[in-house]
Amino acid sequence: MPTTAIRHAYYRPESATLDLTFVTGRRYRYFAVPPAVAEGFAAARSKGGYFNRRIRDRFAFDELEPEGES
Repeated sequence: MPTTAIRHAYYRPESATLDLTFVTGRRYRYFAVPPAVAEGFAAARSKGGYFNRRIRDRFAFDELEPEGES
């Protein structure tokens, strides 16, 4: 997934949650993300652009602990 903003993404269809890890190390879980939005994100040429247009400010989210911390 080449992008300058997002390092990793994981979608869980059973709970409709999308976990995103940004290159800064910050991690977020977005809730009630429809499968079509997750599929669009996965297929997007610009992950950051798609995130800004279709996910950011549209879904409730929680910030998760940075990787390696708990």
